[in-house]
Amino acid sequence: MSTALPSPNRVNATQSPKSATEAEAIRLAQAGDAAAFEHLYQLHSRRVYALCLRMVGNPSDAEDLMQEAFLQLFRKIGTFRGESAFSTWLHRMTVNVVLMRLRKKSLPAASLEETTEPDEETGGPRKDIGAPDLRLSGAVDRVNLERSIEKLPPGYRTVFVLHDVQGFEHNEIAGIMGCSVGNSKSQLHKARTRLRELLQEDLRDQARAERHAAKTQAGLGD
Repeated sequence: MSTALPSPNRVNATQSPKSATEAEAIRLAQAGDAAAFEHLYQLHSRRVYALCLRMVGNPSDAEDLMQEAFLQLFRKIGTFRGESAFSTWLHRMTVNVVLMRLRKKSLPAASLEETTEPDEETGGPRKDIGAPDLRLSGAVDRVNLERSIEKLPPGYRTVFVLHDVQGFEHNEIAGIMGCSVGNSKSQLHKARTRLRELLQEDLRDQARAERHAAKTQAGLGD
């Protein structure tokens, strides 16, 4: 007597979606298992939301974009072939969703295919432009930093968030953004340069406001 095989979209009785490995949950979700898809949502929604929030700076928009990204995932999970990490593939999809929204709002975007600027001495590509920027580490308060990140052009902001906030390596960012590793490093270098400029502008604005307040207070005291 032959034994019937279990349905491919039914979780094994000894393994619920919550206890399944990510790879198993992906396979089950691709076969149409809603509980497995929910498990993937629980695994990745927090980081996807954080990525959206960093890119758009608005919690309500970030929530909408996260939901849109997972709707895209629901529609396209069958196309995932495991050629990259699932998180990289999902983040690439999320970035595309966010960039599409930003383009619809006609916000200025920096090209991710700009050529890496040559080194002034050697004429070759700049080196180590993806190294940690100690001038940004601990130099400013969090509020000023968050405000300045929001002012970065979307292309710069995306690479900065992926590398310095989310912790992705440049080869992973290249896969997510569809650009070369050199372009990822170049964009990060430019993002950090612009971020320093924005932070300095904020500091100057604060200093002017404090001087103005001090003069006003002194005038009231006369």
